[in-house]
Amino acid sequence: MPDTDEGVLLWSEVEKRLVESIHYWMATTRSDGTPHVIPRWGVWMDGLFWYDGSPDTVHAQNLVANSACVLHLEDGRRAVMVEGISEPADSPGLEFGGRLAAEFSGKYSKLGYSPKPDSWEGAHAGGLRMFTPGRAMAWFDFPKDVTRFRF
Repeated sequence: MPDTDEGVLLWSEVEKRLVESIHYWMATTRSDGTPHVIPRWGVWMDGLFWYDGSPDTVHAQNLVANSACVLHLEDGRRAVMVEGISEPADSPGLEFGGRLAAEFSGKYSKLGYSPKPDSWEGAHAGGLRMFTPGRAMAWFDFPKDVTRFRF
């Protein structure tokens, strides 16, 4: 994180956009070295991005070989790009699963997705992924406030 907040964005401002966003883009790398980009639904919670889907998708298979990826918000004018790693998450349990389900449902129920607290347990386990940030770059008024963050 920057040493001073003068002339730069605060992480809390950037994280607010990550929490509120509905659509995210994730870039991964195929085994042949070519890029792959896909839109993702997910929730930014407790400093991590949580999302789910089939482990058989191209992006999930790319992450098996190389967990490094980039998460980007849709808006290029108020840009937020976060580099990190994405890994399969352990079953979250009903308490944390309840928090995740509430966040997902709050964002996506009108779009037809409302998971339950046990959606990632038992037979459904294996589809939940966790993105951990390593560094980020953001700006809301380019080039005046371009800010880099390290975690």
